[in-house]
Amino acid sequence: MGKKKGGKRMSKRDIADALQALFQAHPGETLSFKQIFKSLKLSTHPAKMLAIDVMEELAWDDWLSKVSDNSYRLNLKTQVQEGTFIRKANGKNSFMPADGGKPVFVAERNSMFALNGDRVKVAFMARRQNHIKEAIVTEILERKHDQAVGVLQVEKDFAFLNTEGNIFVHDILIPKKKLKGGKTGDKAVVKIIQWPSATSKNLVGEVVDVLGKQGENTVEMHAILAQYGLPYKYPKRVEEAADKIPAEIPQSEIDRREDFREVLTCTIDPKDAKDFDDALSIRKDGNCYEVGVHIADVSHYVTEGSIIDREAEQRGTSVYLVDRTIPMLPERLCNFICSLRPDEEKLSYSVIFKLDEEANIKDWHLAHTVIRSDRRFAYEEVQEILQSPEATAKAKKTDGPDWDTALRTLDKLAKKLRERRFKNGSVKFDREELHFEVDENGKPTRCFFKKSTDATQLVEEFMLLANKTVAEWVGKAGKASKNEKAEKAAKGKTFVYRIHDQPDPQKLESLRTALSPFGYKVKTSGTRGALSRGLNKLMEDAQGMREQKLVETLALRAMMKAKYSTHNIGHYGLAFDNYTHFTSPIRRYPDMMVHRLLTRYQDGGRSANQNHFEELCEHASQMEQTAQNAERDSIKYKMVEFMADKVGEEFDAHISGVQSYGIYCEIDENHCEGLVGMHDLDGDYYEFDERNYCLVGRRHHQKYQLGDAIRIKVARANIEKRQLDFVLAD
Repeated sequence: MGKKKGGKRMSKRDIADALQALFQAHPGETLSFKQIFKSLKLSTHPAKMLAIDVMEELAWDDWLSKVSDNSYRLNLKTQVQEGTFIRKANGKNSFMPADGGKPVFVAERNSMFALNGDRVKVAFMARRQNHIKEAIVTEILERKHDQAVGVLQVEKDFAFLNTEGNIFVHDILIPKKKLKGGKTGDKAVVKIIQWPSATSKNLVGEVVDVLGKQGENTVEMHAILAQYGLPYKYPKRVEEAADKIPAEIPQSEIDRREDFREVLTCTIDPKDAKDFDDALSIRKDGNCYEVGVHIADVSHYVTEGSIIDREAEQRGTSVYLVDRTIPMLPERLCNFICSLRPDEEKLSYSVIFKLDEEANIKDWHLAHTVIRSDRRFAYEEVQEILQSPEATAKAKKTDGPDWDTALRTLDKLAKKLRERRFKNGSVKFDREELHFEVDENGKPTRCFFKKSTDATQLVEEFMLLANKTVAEWVGKAGKASKNEKAEKAAKGKTFVYRIHDQPDPQKLESLRTALSPFGYKVKTSGTRGALSRGLNKLMEDAQGMREQKLVETLALRAMMKAKYSTHNIGHYGLAFDNYTHFTSPIRRYPDMMVHRLLTRYQDGGRSANQNHFEELCEHASQMEQTAQNAERDSIKYKMVEFMADKVGEEFDAHISGVQSYGIYCEIDENHCEGLVGMHDLDGDYYEFDERNYCLVGRRHHQKYQLGDAIRIKVARANIEKRQLDFVLAD
């Protein structure tokens, strides 16, 4: 035979395609000529000879291995890699190699029903002429998800879960006896109990929790958390363990600490904050100012390896959704015992600085302390004091503490620190944060951006200074006069650093290429300081220009992600050789790790096990990213909910993203983002210019570029998909 359906003789390319498909379907097997000819239905001598020639060529390309004179097998030795499977809703799946190489396309028929995020083993396919490189999944090594979140559909004889996103390729069938009382329209968390196989493509699951009716605020927020595998309930046994921790501080503990209870001290936080991680104290000391950065001493209450510690380690961080906080620690600890609440004696771990008028560090030391915060400030209150004329501020003084002078002094020192930091190469990214005001039912009533102010920068600079200083204490020799012995003991030992690598050179080159038509010059090589100063100048030059959004977006995309590690490479964005996270142990587990290590080294302890702490760092970095994804999804949900009653209205916007399928636009008034699909760009056929971040019309050359101003109309607000659709206004 050797003919295709319809009688046409198989060409060499037809046979090559058929052979590749055959060997990919049997990746671990040796196939004889007889088996091959039978499988491909090759009955004529010319067809068989042509197949043998093709197999010889595939063996020459190292795609097949010749086992004997009349048998071959798929060459897995040079073709196999491990990595992560990325599933896309449009079928353009890919494999991301574990070594960080470029992603490789995986067709759905070659996916082995792998799910998004699964760790897989793949074999690379022989590249056909004019085709992209492809891979075939040969083994699923580890499932990323064994739970799914979706909406139940209950029929007469069966039920299934309609899942969100593109994690699962098929809906999940649920036996009716495994529904746990769930009904049609309920959002539920389902555990997979049967995975797809060669004999059955179905996913089978059982309901582990019914969240409630779709569309209810708490149900949707819990669904977002469950979707990312984040907890939405606090284990009762952990809360019970926290309830047993006494709030009273024994006198023996106070006696062994430095006493700052009589020093003027305050906390400065968002107005809706409940957990106060940090406080600042200030008093005059000769020609210097003694500034104390006091951090809640969480590790005093949460002992390593305890049930509370294990839960905090697993969570890694608190999660901040639009309308709620999912704390890392039980509420009794994070909002009461550890929180540096005003007019209460609290245990803290403190970095005490002596700063001159120019904010130069003349001396510093690290100490376990006891404090008593005199006042709790919101950022807005501090900003009002800093902005008010000094004469007016003095007129407002009472017989109590002189807060005006204290806060103005702290602000003056913070501005000196900030100025010096940018002069030394810190990158100036003052990013605005999107926030919502919500009513008692969680419905958003206002959408706005929070901008950096003098008050927020005041706190930020002293937290950065404390984080940098304690990291230097371990990472290199310093001048801590009261800690010389401990410093010598700590130097070079295992520590948890917050690291940030230099920008991706390829992304910097893309930035340079994209901005050159606007007349900007971008430095793509040189020292760390030269690169950061170049980026700062670029963003300063773009201020107020039409392309400002484009410049800021592309510059931010060129930056690498910060993470935790015991291997210190410095922090590029801050231009610090040594940096850590010390100042937020109530909401970040790495800060608790840092507190424990610092205490250990202060007491002269041996270096901690680096491998153990590196594993903890990797987990904390992963949980931080997961929490950020959940936070972004909650913002998307509230964004769509906020715009739901504005369908048909027009707004001024700017293009915030460009893809092959359309343009993303961010409304200038409220910063909500939606998509203008390619099918809504009428009057021309548009081509995606990925290099220059734009769509260009083939006939009329109309261009839509990242950062461009644009007028849009709200077309649809799909709350279920968390998706806003725009069209261009006339």
